[in-house]
Amino acid sequence: MNKLLNFFNPNHTIDYKVEILAGLTVAMTMMPESLSFAILAGFPPLTGLYAAFIMGLVTSILGGRPGLVSGGAGATVVVLIALMQSHGLQYVFGAVALAGIVQILIGIFKFGKFVRLVPQPVMYGFVNGLAIIIFMAQINQFKIIENGESVWLSGPALYTMAALVALTITIVIFFPKLTKAVPSSLVAIVIVFLIVLGFGLDTKNVNDIASVAGGFPPFHIPQIPLTLETLKIIAPYAFVMAGVGLTEGLLTLNLVDEITATRGNSNRECVAQGTANILNGFFTGMGGCPMIAQTLVNLSAGARTRLSGIIASLTILTIILVGAPVIGLLPIAALIGVMIMVAIGTFEWLSFRVINKMPKQDIFVGILVAVVTVWLHNLALAVLVGVIVSALVFAWESAKRIRARKFTDENGVKHYEIYGPLFFASVSNFNEKFDPSADPEDVIVDFKDCKITDMSAIDALNKLTERYRKAGKTLRLRHLSPDCLRLLQNADNLIDVNIIEDPNYQVMR
Repeated sequence: MNKLLNFFNPNHTIDYKVEILAGLTVAMTMMPESLSFAILAGFPPLTGLYAAFIMGLVTSILGGRPGLVSGGAGATVVVLIALMQSHGLQYVFGAVALAGIVQILIGIFKFGKFVRLVPQPVMYGFVNGLAIIIFMAQINQFKIIENGESVWLSGPALYTMAALVALTITIVIFFPKLTKAVPSSLVAIVIVFLIVLGFGLDTKNVNDIASVAGGFPPFHIPQIPLTLETLKIIAPYAFVMAGVGLTEGLLTLNLVDEITATRGNSNRECVAQGTANILNGFFTGMGGCPMIAQTLVNLSAGARTRLSGIIASLTILTIILVGAPVIGLLPIAALIGVMIMVAIGTFEWLSFRVINKMPKQDIFVGILVAVVTVWLHNLALAVLVGVIVSALVFAWESAKRIRARKFTDENGVKHYEIYGPLFFASVSNFNEKFDPSADPEDVIVDFKDCKITDMSAIDALNKLTERYRKAGKTLRLRHLSPDCLRLLQNADNLIDVNIIEDPNYQVMR
């Protein structure tokens, strides 16, 4: 029994009521989203629900942290739309399974830790952009299909839906003031559902999106040729899907770490996602990744263990098997209200309060990531752009820190004491510090407060040496750290410098 408790929560404290109710709430919000994304991509609707069940169950059991919710996410599905249109559903299943293999390998080789390279401004932009996407997706639910075209609701249908959404939001906001024993999101869904049924209101429901009735996910080997040509077709989609899924997943994991003041295991999460996607490929699921909106619903409902995610996935399976007639009548307005509150809760309002205290370049990066996220709906690309821009900004700022203190000693030797990192971006500023034509016969460059970091720095030293050699003067280096010396030794055939050994110099470690 203790081992079981330890699995669900290492702290051995589980509020079963909270976990079960949170799981039910998550299931209610996940189903319409998974159905919508499946239909958007041209997949059979049940592939979205199967993905929600498989991803949710497997990652809740094997994943890198309790509280994280996975399902059939739009971020990964969007990647597969082109493959669906060009080669069909069987190739999609093959790409999903291959993406799972890639994700497992990333976890095994412990590459998940590289998510730590994502700066805080990128996180702000990612979360804010995602909040806007979640909100805009709810606005689009005020459309219906008429004569094959998507048109906005109008008249009584619009007023009814808007009123129900407003009622849902009101309940979510004010019900916790009465009691926190039951998740306010679930209470809002149930109350609005009963009002619609009791008064016979004509409003958009889950059945208007697609049928949720079906059987257990069937085992199915993707019907694709096992050839190199097939691999060439599905591999690009698989690698992009794997990258998008892990990026969104690991950033969501970091976000949960911050909210719960605990730490998850990123590499374990990679393996869990990969395992779930392989099963998706062989059990007709469209694949997926952690879903930040549903994760926040889960956490806001008070869930902190793996149990809520397991309950959510089993609830979805139960609905597919026997509960479709009831769930199909669930008003979309109730789900819209819950997700709007999730969007509001997702947005990092703190970023506005600290914006006047942030460096201008960090403000730019945060806005850029948010814009790319909203504009392209590609979370992985947005984060990648943010990381690259942040890295370039950091390199530029670090390059400006290279300094040189110059003096000539009593023996007529010119000294250059270098401060700051010497690397590709600071090479130009470094070279401007020296004047071989005006310097005396003997010159010493002191690297006590400087570090040689890359090949560009070595090449700069080589060219500087040549400049002094052509001027008929001697250049010597002093106080190089062991790793700097190693770099110079490795480039022995490229550079010829005089190095002064100082037995009394010790590099700070």
